Amino acid sequence: MPKQTFFHLAKDKQDILIQSAKEEFSRVPLHEASIANIIKKAGIPRGSFYQYFEDKEDLFFYLLNQLAEKNHERFISILKEKNGDLFETFIGIFRFMIKRHREAEHKNFFKNVFLNMNYKKEKTLANNIYMENQKNQYLSTINLINREKLNIQDERELQQVMKIISAVTFQNLIQVFVKESSDEEALENYMLQIELLKRGLQKEDH
Repeated sequence: MPKQTFFHLAKDKQDILIQSAKEEFSRVPLHEASIANIIKKAGIPRGSFYQYFEDKEDLFFYLLNQLAEKNHERFISILKEKNGDLFETFIGIFRFMIKRHREAEHKNFFKNVFLNMNYKKEKTLANNIYMENQKNQYLSTINLINREKLNIQDERELQQVMKIISAVTFQNLIQVFVKESSDEEALENYMLQIELLKRGLQKEDH
């Protein structure tokens, strides 16, 4: 997270630095990104950069976190629209993320994110969908879920179900960028996997 000195900057200066970082992280993946390019575009000295952020990873995950928070807002909105139906909500958020991440403003940034996905990036995105790390917001989120539609026994199982669906969701988003499949093909594959989860995979003995 940024140091307090970053938040003391004027809003326009914060925006310039963040936009410069986004352009660099859109140009290349995190491991190839250059602080020199970021500060050159932002018009700040290198020393100032380290007054605001620990390193480029710190800046990257702040930016990713800010963008991912919008996914949480949309998740809550869809969850309410779908009357707490968890599966329909994830289908809705998948549609939203495909559309939003393909927009010119975000496309290359998220392409680099998903093509170079690791545990920390996936966890950052997932946590911002249902706010697992923020207890009050997490509780308010899961309280909106209609548990009568789920074959679960307790909150622990609900949490695991959400993690499973999140993992399926992000793996499908990765495939969108790796295979550069169409939105229609991506949605068809995702819907099939969601349907398999809804049905269950093991036949009962008769």
